[in-house]
Amino acid sequence: MTRKAYLIGAGIGSLSAAVYLIRDGHWDGSQITILGLDKHGANDGDRASAYEGEYGHQALTNNAGFVNRGGRMLNEETYENLWDILGTIPSLNAPGRSVTQEILDFDHAHPTRDIGRLLDADGPRTRGDADDYRHMQFDNADRLLLTKLMTLPESKEDQLSDVSIEDWFASSPHFFTTNFWRMWETTFAFLRNDSAMELRRYMNRMILEFSRINTLEGVTRTPYNQYESIILPMRAWLSDKGVEFIDNRMVTEFVFADDDPMRDEIRVVGLKYLEVDNHDAPGRIDVADGDLVFCTNGSITDSTSLGDLDTAVVEDTRYAPSAALWKQATGQFYGLGNPDKFFADRTQSEWTSFSITTDNHLLVNEISAITRQEPGNALNTFVDSSALISLVVHHQPHFAAQKPNETVLWGYSLYPRRVGDFVKKPFIEMTGREMLTEVLGQLDRVDTRAVTIASKTDEIWESIVNVVPAHMPYASALFACRAQGDRPAVVPANSKNLAFISQFVEMPFDMVFTEQYSVRAAQVAVYTLLGLPLELTKLHHYEKDPRILARAAVTMFR
Repeated sequence: MTRKAYLIGAGIGSLSAAVYLIRDGHWDGSQITILGLDKHGANDGDRASAYEGEYGHQALTNNAGFVNRGGRMLNEETYENLWDILGTIPSLNAPGRSVTQEILDFDHAHPTRDIGRLLDADGPRTRGDADDYRHMQFDNADRLLLTKLMTLPESKEDQLSDVSIEDWFASSPHFFTTNFWRMWETTFAFLRNDSAMELRRYMNRMILEFSRINTLEGVTRTPYNQYESIILPMRAWLSDKGVEFIDNRMVTEFVFADDDPMRDEIRVVGLKYLEVDNHDAPGRIDVADGDLVFCTNGSITDSTSLGDLDTAVVEDTRYAPSAALWKQATGQFYGLGNPDKFFADRTQSEWTSFSITTDNHLLVNEISAITRQEPGNALNTFVDSSALISLVVHHQPHFAAQKPNETVLWGYSLYPRRVGDFVKKPFIEMTGREMLTEVLGQLDRVDTRAVTIASKTDEIWESIVNVVPAHMPYASALFACRAQGDRPAVVPANSKNLAFISQFVEMPFDMVFTEQYSVRAAQVAVYTLLGLPLELTKLHHYEKDPRILARAAVTMFR
C-alpha cells in the first residue's frame, strides 16, 4: 500500500518538508498532500486583492495596490538549510539557475549598506559624535551582562527559563537606552518582555552580524518580495512533482489511536477538518498505517486583520487556529509543549504594519533624500516616535506586477496600542490614511533639509494608491518568554507518525523568526520519521571564530 504524507499548513516549513520527502526520501509527489489556508505564509508579497479570498480576510473598500504584512531578513552566512533547500528549486525568472543562485546573484549585485538606520530630530545618526549609530553606547554594566549572557553554555540554557530580557538587564536599565537596543529590537522585533534565552541564541548565531548591525550589510535581499522569490518557485516545483495543494482546509483535531491503554505511543489515525469556503463543512481524513503527519504548530501570521486607506483594521480576536490544533494535541499527551505560553496573551507579541503603494516615485525620492540612501538599503527607525515606527524601502520594483511608475514600501509599529505623535489615537485604530499622516509627520520631524517634505505633502497625497494596515497579534510570539519544555521536540518521544515543523519547536543552537529554523525543523522531521541518517546540513559556529569574536569585542567597546 502506498504511504502518504499530510502536511498541515502551507508555509515554508511544510513546503520544505515536501521537498525533503521527494529529494532525500525519494517519495513521489503524488504521495504528499499540503493542507493550508494561507498560501503566502510569513513570506508576504501580493496584490491587496489576493488576500480578500484567503481565510479570515474580508473584502476591502479599496483593494488596489500591494501588501507586505511583514518581512524576513535573509543571511547568506547562517541560513545553511534555506540555501540547501532552495538550491534544489529552479528559479521561475532566471532559467538555468536555482533560487539560491538567483537570490545570491541579486544580492551581490545590490549589496545593502544602511546609512540612515536610526533617525531622530537631527536626521540620520551619522554625525560622528556619541549619538552616531556606529557607537553601541554600552556602559560597562551593559557589556558585562551581555557578555555573561552570550557565554552561558548551551548545557546551562535552562537557567534562562522564564527569564525575560528585561529581567536579565534589570540591574542595568541603561541597556534599553542604547543605539544597540534600538537597532536590535527593530531589526528583529524583540521586545523587553521577550525571552533572554532567545536573545542568547541570536547573539551567538548572529555574532557575525554584531559588528555590522548598524549598516545591515549582512542582510541578503531577494529580487522581488519573498513570496514571489521563494514561495512561488517552491510551490511550482512541488506541483510539477505531483504534490496536491488543498487551500481551504482548517485541520481542527488530531484523532489519535486509542489501542494503547497506557497512552505511551503517539499515533495519528485521522484528521478532522472544516472546509472554510463551504460553510465550514466538516470532514475527516483517515491516516493509515505508515502514513505521516507534519504539523505547523503555530503561525505568526494567524488571525491577521487588514484595513485599507480609509478603513481601520477590525481585530480578529480568535485564538490562533494553528495553535488551537497544537493545544488539542497537548490535551491528549504530555510533553508536547505549552501553546498558551506563546498565544494566550497577544499584547505581548502584537505589532501593526502598513503597506504604501504610490503611482509615482515622489515619496520614495523624498525618503531617499532624508535618509541619504537609495531604495534597497533602508530600514529606518524613528527613534522618537511613541509607537516606535520603522520604514522599509526595498529595491524597486518589489513586486513583479508593479508598473514602472509605481513604488511600494512598508513599515511597522512595535507598540501599536500607543497613541501617535501626529494623529492622536492608538496606532492600531488608525486608517491607512492616518498611518501615512503619522509617518509623514515623523519624516518631517527628522528632515534637516532647507525645504522639507512638509512642502510636498499635497503632491504626495495625490500619488497615493492605497495604504493597507495589517495587524498581526502573534507577529513576535515566537520570542515569548519561555521555559524549557514549552516547545515540543520536532518528533516527540514515542511518536510513530507525527512531527511538528514550525518556529515553535525545540532544536539546539538555532534561532527562530528565520526561514532557516523552519526549514531545519522540516529536515529533522523528515529524516527522523523516514529513519534516514541524521546527517543534517552543517551549521556554522561563528561564535567560536576568534577573528569574529575580536571584531565583536571592538564593536562592544566602540
